[in-house]
Amino acid sequence: MKFGGTSVGKPERMREVAKLITKDAESKIVVLSALSGTTNALVEISNSLSQGDRNTAKKQISALELHYKNFCSHLLTSAAALEKAAAITSEHFEFLNIILKISFSEALNKDILAQGELLSTKLFSIYLDEQGIDHMLIPALDFMTIDNYDEPQIGSIKVKLAQILQRNKDKKIFITQGYISRNSKGEVDNLKRGGSDYSASLIAAAIKATVCEIWTDIDGMHNNDPRVVKKTVAIEQLSFEEAAELAYFGAKILHPASIWPAQFYNVPVKLLNTMQPEAKGTLITELAGSVGVKAIAAKDGITAIKIKSSRMLLAYGFLRKIFEVFEKYRTSIDMITTSEVAVSITIDSDIHLAEIVKELEPFGTVEIDANQTIVSIVGNEIAQTEDVMQKLFRSLKNIPVRMVSYGGSHHNISILIDSNHKEQTLQSLNVDLFGLD
Repeated sequence: MKFGGTSVGKPERMREVAKLITKDAESKIVVLSALSGTTNALVEISNSLSQGDRNTAKKQISALELHYKNFCSHLLTSAAALEKAAAITSEHFEFLNIILKISFSEALNKDILAQGELLSTKLFSIYLDEQGIDHMLIPALDFMTIDNYDEPQIGSIKVKLAQILQRNKDKKIFITQGYISRNSKGEVDNLKRGGSDYSASLIAAAIKATVCEIWTDIDGMHNNDPRVVKKTVAIEQLSFEEAAELAYFGAKILHPASIWPAQFYNVPVKLLNTMQPEAKGTLITELAGSVGVKAIAAKDGITAIKIKSSRMLLAYGFLRKIFEVFEKYRTSIDMITTSEVAVSITIDSDIHLAEIVKELEPFGTVEIDANQTIVSIVGNEIAQTEDVMQKLFRSLKNIPVRMVSYGGSHHNISILIDSNHKEQTLQSLNVDLFGLD
């Protein structure tokens, strides 16, 4: 069971989490994120230190410490629990104050970012003790490891976790941190992509859990973006492939990399709402559950690059040479369309755009369109679904479409539009594909 920042961000929410993890007698590992707002605050502290602005960093640390003191005073009631929490809080903020005197480094940055998860789990453990709930706090830094390429070492995680669980067979509830890990040098590090969801998925895979529950502040994955479209509904069931497509193309509830361990080891994933625990949520398994369009996702910040060249016609190796440019700058491609004289591709990072364009210019004329959005229509066997293309293009009749990607996947049709048309596009598709006005 993984609980995100908003699920533990207030004392009353943390109390609800305690109820959720004790509602049955099943053995479980509970993964917690940092309290909402903490990671952002720690990033700001780290940024101030990296710029040598120690006075600002000191104020930011003091403000965060005050927030934690208030949190503890509202979470706990007994003098013993409050004393323990004060000692824990002091210890972590003493560390943050000590680093004001140390030269900033990337290793130190990782240590700073780890404080949020360490604090949330320790304070939750104190609350569980106060409530008489038997459990064990197991540090993620004792078993969660990544290699030189920042990839989790699932074999090692499996062995270390098995040893910890074997030594503590009398315990039913284990609490641990999401996001944080140790790297190949043994230093404190983090999982980067997907954070705590990734931790939960890796743990679920390592122990072959019956289910991996991701608890957030929304009742599952929705058929469209509820921040943009007025009327959306939660999707009851998705396949891992459908969920991955939706996550990759903008569904914020999941990071695209976060559920692959659960998928690889065939552990079902449930997306549930801490604020509405009775809601069905979304079940993600090997099986799609139904055929047809399930959801729409939108990915912003896309740049389209068009390379036009008459020399391209029948030229062997042309695409390989173009792809090598993107490989050189470690820039991934989302969409691609080709004709006899041109190739258009999209990227979601423009960090190396200037260098990429310079290296592409010898191949032909290069045109750039920034501020683009990929809208993806996702579902099971979507290409074989009757009328889907007809409904799709009818819905887009007043919207200038820059690119269309169809046939590359059984689960996805993607279109590229100017970001200014995003809201209109999502609303129009919501009406035509789901009948939700």
